[in-house]
Amino acid sequence: MIVPDRIVRTTCPYCGVGCQMHLKVKDEYIYAVEAPFDAAPNYGMLCVKGRFGTDYVKHPGRVKTPLIRTNRHEGRSAPPVWREATWDEALDLVADELVRVVREYGGDAVASYASAKATNEDNYVFQKFIRALMGTNNIDHCARLCHAGSVTGLQLSIGSSAMSNSIAEMENLEAFIVTGSNTTETHPVISNFLKRAVRQNGAKLVVIDPRRIDMTNFATLWLRQNPGTDVAVFQAMAHTIVKEELYDPDFIAERTEGFNDYLESLESFTPEWAESVSGVPAESIREAARIYAGANRAAIYWGMGVSQSTHGTDNTLSLVNLALMCGHVGKAGTGLNPLRGQNNVQGCSDSGGLPNVYTAYQRVDDPDVRDLFQTTWGVDLSPTPGLTATEMCDACYTEEIRAMFVLGENPMMSEPNQNHARAALEKLQFLVCQDIFINETGAMADVILPATSFAEKDGTFTNTDRRVQRCRAAVPPVGNSRPDWDILSDLGRRVEARLGIKMSAGFDYGHPEEIWEEMRRVTPDFWGIDYARIEREGGVHWPCPSFDHPGTPFLFAEEFPRGRGKFWEVAYGTESEQPDAEYPYNLSTGRVLYHWSGSTMTGRSRLEDVYPEAVCEISPFDAEALGLVTGDWVNVSSRRGTITLRVLVTGRSPQGTVFVPFHFAEAAANLLTLDRIDDRAKIPDYKNTAIKIEKTVAPEGLDEGYDEHLFDRGAIKDPVQIH
Repeated sequence: MIVPDRIVRTTCPYCGVGCQMHLKVKDEYIYAVEAPFDAAPNYGMLCVKGRFGTDYVKHPGRVKTPLIRTNRHEGRSAPPVWREATWDEALDLVADELVRVVREYGGDAVASYASAKATNEDNYVFQKFIRALMGTNNIDHCARLCHAGSVTGLQLSIGSSAMSNSIAEMENLEAFIVTGSNTTETHPVISNFLKRAVRQNGAKLVVIDPRRIDMTNFATLWLRQNPGTDVAVFQAMAHTIVKEELYDPDFIAERTEGFNDYLESLESFTPEWAESVSGVPAESIREAARIYAGANRAAIYWGMGVSQSTHGTDNTLSLVNLALMCGHVGKAGTGLNPLRGQNNVQGCSDSGGLPNVYTAYQRVDDPDVRDLFQTTWGVDLSPTPGLTATEMCDACYTEEIRAMFVLGENPMMSEPNQNHARAALEKLQFLVCQDIFINETGAMADVILPATSFAEKDGTFTNTDRRVQRCRAAVPPVGNSRPDWDILSDLGRRVEARLGIKMSAGFDYGHPEEIWEEMRRVTPDFWGIDYARIEREGGVHWPCPSFDHPGTPFLFAEEFPRGRGKFWEVAYGTESEQPDAEYPYNLSTGRVLYHWSGSTMTGRSRLEDVYPEAVCEISPFDAEALGLVTGDWVNVSSRRGTITLRVLVTGRSPQGTVFVPFHFAEAAANLLTLDRIDDRAKIPDYKNTAIKIEKTVAPEGLDEGYDEHLFDRGAIKDPVQIH
């Protein structure tokens, strides 16, 4: 038995659940991971990624020293040739180039990606660097590509975009809806709490999803809508609730506005009409409405299947309308709960990693808010909201953006229509990436700055239910890598000197706690949270306005941030790309259990051995029509490109729709997707892409055969079973 040199408590670097974990370290290697049984939110549970996916920390492919591209003159599409550099040389080059662009073209010619994988402190320093020194609000991150539809819809209707209720409440649910979330694979620990609610508490679950996900095995009712028809189903449920007078008139009168106008707009959304559009039987829609409205307390949980759409905002507004009319918000065991996909996507948003807000959603165009930050930092700030991630990509193509700073993200995997994204980034005069590996975007960079992983630095992450928790260093940094906040602080001091600026609160930080304290002072929702309190309590839910405040596990007990919750009329329609005679199938993309994001981390762990390649999930009906069986190779093509991958024939996919995971660069799903966006949220549509499928042979160098056990593992067998 191995005796560890030390055991370090920290927070999982994968999904937004924020599981607490113990890293067991021997000879500076993490050799085992366990979960403390007495710690929220996971209480001893970890998914396969948390338990077995930390190998990447010591992977030989880690960037260990700053790298400068020596063949910049050949263009960004040329294979990069790197040389190692000192930190002084690399940071001086970055500072010189960024300052040059600001002086020649203005600060708005610089764009930046913050990171949902970095700590709150990292992201606070980054957005401060971009706003205070570059003079622009052009900062965004992957939330734009995941939950922007949710954020926009929730902001419009209630004035807050965070998950409203805590994970701890899930076991005691009475009724709940899961829609657009393959919870078992994307948030495995949360799915266990939801399953317990069904098994142990007798809760009634309604699943609304085109795919036969694992949660359907626990559902009282499963509505299998046609892809892209979510609004039709949600609005028909609202129609039923109104017609059968199942709504809560007292809550509506006391807490909401616009209900009467909304009533009139519902008249045509009958369940029978919705059946003709969505394929869901009218009586099933009525039953779902009765289950949700008839409960004393009911909750809604959703994922990117709702938000990643040209009508993602409307999808969210129609869910909020349901909650408001039934009074299922503002109490424990209820609420509106978008499940965050990455470990600190909530915290990155909270820390100011968005183009229109500072920390905790304080608007950049609010003079009083801006004055607070200007006074604290000692520098003038732009009042103009910046570009979103999708807009920044277009602005690179038109050369309005001349330089880009990418912190721990990979737009060349995450952006839709990758050919367009590549063409856009190729036009940049300067690109710097700060990361732990060279990813597809890093391969186009002029400079790469090596950062430390989660296991090599201190700070805080904020999980999906707004719980601020500690991240703690367990092993020393690899090579000459440095924590993100430290790199950014060093760079900030260099840029200050070049610009002749002396900020009153600049970049002289010695520890992440100092950064948190500055962030706390300018953020009323964080006033009651400091490192000492997190240490004592294990984590604190914001908003927490004072040290004697208990934190806020669920929101809106007394009021909504906008005052009253607003009902919004929602029209049915779609701007999504639809199948046609040439491209007769619909493509939906998403995650699988064994991988995460662009698999930069999981692909450098033993999890890659378990799930080594992308597969195209196709229904038995479509497979028979195309003459395909599991293991066959196919070309999947859209109007933008073609990828080649194997087939998995499964009843999980509905007829006419195939599913491809977005984790694999060698079969990059986003080569196919379209850069058409929701006009309000600016989020692309990753769930509706018109494609064709053609049988082919194995790509050169790959074996024609396949490991049959790959198709029978927990992540992809039919149906998924993970308990």
